[in-house]
Amino acid sequence: MPSPAERGAPSRGAPAPDALAERLVDLTTALRGHGLGVGTSDVADAGRVTRVLGLDDRERLREGLASALLRRSGQREVFDQVFDLYFPAALGARSDLADVELPEGDPREVAEAIRALLTDALATNDERALEQLAALTAERLGELAKQPGWSAAQALDRLAPQTAIAGAMEQAQARLVGDGEGGATSAQGGGSAGSGGGAVGQGGFAESLARDEMRSRVAEFRRKVEAESRRRNAELRGRERIARYAVRDSADRRDFLSSGSRDLAELRTTIDPLAKRLAARLSARRRQAARGEIDVRKTLRRSLSTGGVPIDPAMAHRRPHRPDLVLLCDISGSVAGFSAFTMALMQALSTQFRKLRVFAFVSTTDEITDLVRDADRLADDVVTTALRTRKVLGWGASSSYGQALDSFVDGHLDAIGPRSTVLILGDARSNYGLPRLEQLRTIRDQARRTYWLNPEPARSWDTGDSLAGQYARVVGMHECRNVEQLRTFVGRTLAG
Repeated sequence: MPSPAERGAPSRGAPAPDALAERLVDLTTALRGHGLGVGTSDVADAGRVTRVLGLDDRERLREGLASALLRRSGQREVFDQVFDLYFPAALGARSDLADVELPEGDPREVAEAIRALLTDALATNDERALEQLAALTAERLGELAKQPGWSAAQALDRLAPQTAIAGAMEQAQARLVGDGEGGATSAQGGGSAGSGGGAVGQGGFAESLARDEMRSRVAEFRRKVEAESRRRNAELRGRERIARYAVRDSADRRDFLSSGSRDLAELRTTIDPLAKRLAARLSARRRQAARGEIDVRKTLRRSLSTGGVPIDPAMAHRRPHRPDLVLLCDISGSVAGFSAFTMALMQALSTQFRKLRVFAFVSTTDEITDLVRDADRLADDVVTTALRTRKVLGWGASSSYGQALDSFVDGHLDAIGPRSTVLILGDARSNYGLPRLEQLRTIRDQARRTYWLNPEPARSWDTGDSLAGQYARVVGMHECRNVEQLRTFVGRTLAG
């Protein structure tokens, strides 16, 4: 006999069908707000998934909805955050936290007690205990004092869960050694088993793996604390508001200028797969462009054999064009992350160009093509090495686009030829220096194409010391705040 879920009947305690449908629509609306392409048919599929799986098993429902609504693996982090808001694990404070005894009052004593429990849970990888401790951390350490609400940053700052890694590793190693000794005793002469259990404690590769595993557990614990804080704040301020402002975008939609070192390191891991997709797209666009337009003369000549009917049109084939790419990159301050990512992406795409040359500047310009090409062999990253070994700084450490354009035209203009496409990377903030527009016109007139990629939002152009408007009147300037915009620009513009 089919179960209620298989018959499509609602589970016990489940919301009314209309309320459930409304919640699914709200969930997909929130996902669209973070750039996920969820179509009407996907929403219908999500409704069928919910009817079949029911609401009794939250994790099963999460996986089912993810399979119906997501199209790329990079969207999963956003989906999980939004799902936790619209299908929360609990309402209000969790009742299963009452069994844990903690001191009252001083947050430092509370944090110390939770840290001791966290060390045990990390050592044994107890998922249920980690889930409870994350809720407890948000409840006891994350509640704000001056206004209603919970802060994951405050809770994690007080707890400092990374300090539990060393203790957890010691406990895990002690358990391994104990298990090894027990196994050896029972096996009568199993000395090899004992030595195998102690391998983790011998340092080297095994210990490195164990430490990485422990760090990943702590990172997962941090995500649980953040999810719990969002859930509690959503009850206070509304799901829609928290979903709009407190959910982290996927890596390809995070602004370069606001990304920290952790975000930039995550972005760098996406360069190779992104380069492969872009290379395939550029090749397809070049093949399509090589077909050219209909050759009228040849088509009419062919039509003579079919009585004047142009059954087989002749196409005017064009020679495929692979541009010489010249990058002119501002590597000062916060723009450095954007420039470094774009340089690495273009190097990964270098087979799509006839030649790639890279120049960097803060206030003067110098070539760094060899640094970008041999980035894997450098002790530091490309930007740090360029600042230390190349002449990119003039009289001061502040960026000066006028001086940089001057020095490029004076010393490196021969890098640009009639086949060249020039990309200028920077925010066009010149610290109130002269813009030197005539030098930019010289570069534009010598190149086949010239574009300016600006990582600032367009609404910030021409504010303060920005010269974006003046430069945009000479060359095309494109807002390029995140990987998604950069990918769109490269796919549409650099095909040939």
